[in-house]
Amino acid sequence: MALKEQIIQNHNEFLESLRHRFLDEDRKAALQRFEKAGFPTKKDEEYKYTNLKEITEKAYNFFPKESHNITKEQLDHLHLGEENFDWITFVNGKLHKELSKVSIENVEFLSFNYALNDEKHRDVFEKYFNTIAEDQSAFTNLNQAYCKYGFFLKVPKNVVIEKPIHVFYISQNQEENTFYNTRNLLIVDEGAKVEIIESHHNFDSTYVLTNSVTEIFTYPNAKADWHKLQNDNDTSYLLDNTFAKQEKDSLTTVNTFSFGGKLVRNNLDFIQNGSNINSFMNGITIIGKDQLVDHHTAVHHNQPNCESYQNYKGIFDGKSHGVFNGKVFVDKIAQKTNAYQQNNNVLLSEGATIDTKPQLEIFADDVKCSHGCTVGQLNEDALFYLRARGISKKEAQALLLYAFANDAMQNIDIEPLKEKISKLLAEKLQVDIEF
Repeated sequence: MALKEQIIQNHNEFLESLRHRFLDEDRKAALQRFEKAGFPTKKDEEYKYTNLKEITEKAYNFFPKESHNITKEQLDHLHLGEENFDWITFVNGKLHKELSKVSIENVEFLSFNYALNDEKHRDVFEKYFNTIAEDQSAFTNLNQAYCKYGFFLKVPKNVVIEKPIHVFYISQNQEENTFYNTRNLLIVDEGAKVEIIESHHNFDSTYVLTNSVTEIFTYPNAKADWHKLQNDNDTSYLLDNTFAKQEKDSLTTVNTFSFGGKLVRNNLDFIQNGSNINSFMNGITIIGKDQLVDHHTAVHHNQPNCESYQNYKGIFDGKSHGVFNGKVFVDKIAQKTNAYQQNNNVLLSEGATIDTKPQLEIFADDVKCSHGCTVGQLNEDALFYLRARGISKKEAQALLLYAFANDAMQNIDIEPLKEKISKLLAEKLQVDIEF
């Protein structure tokens, strides 16, 4: 049975498994929208370079087994040497406190499922839930219909969370292909600050499909950083949808590091809802074999005197396929906008491909907006320079590629995360680099 039919068939059973009823009608309406539109195909402009057929023709289990046998050694391997971090661990969709370390105070933190059942958070959900993720796409509708797993975090006014929070989503001990719809809601109140790291891990040989939706609300003078570390195995599919809404004088960053997973699609949408806002999007993609990573970004400049910065680097080997489609929209009242967008790519083999399409839609006349993309191979002069100094061809290529990708992570101020990304870069490029 194709995935679409499974989704429709399983929905009533899913609703019966939930204790919270106030979202039932919204869930049913979302499912009806999904049923009417179906999954996007290559005939749809937004998916013309990404074929989802491999995902949508598989059968999945919608009710993952909760039992697991995750070991401390397996978890330690996933950490970043982050003894001073907090971390939240979800295994097979369920939050496990015994595998988590949460020392943060003066904040509201709940698993998404628990928050839905908590009466005192009903007003918060009605105010925020699905207010910036209602883009009516197949995957956001599907997530609204089925979301259950994930976390809710509200950082009150002027509270600065000093420790980064690493959120682990782990799937293990599943005998069938498994489908997760994770949902995250982050609210950073005026003057507050928080940094989140998110990673997904499939420990089984069966396939995992994760359809994730994250909504980030950053209020005046607040700062929210969200780092996505995508390094899963070859039986993992990730469809990630992140929406960020910013108020005046705020700063929000989303960094996306894509190294693993069979197919990864990142949809990133920023909405600037005030003046003097800064939005940062950076990405590094290094893949090979027949992997596919697709980055779709959009920034909506709706008010004057704001800035956005996009810097995506891609390195593609084997028969891998990369996609970058970045859009910048500048409203007619958004004067003094400064928007930068750049996508640079290196193809290491004849079978690797990249489709890149930076776009600007500008309706204001006093702006500084630039976009560009490059696709090519390594610089032969630089390669010759290194080889002339006794460095082997393989090492010289790896060093140049490391330098090429490195500037896309310069704004990471979490040293263990920066070191982890550097090590992953070195591993992917098969070069010894001292840190």
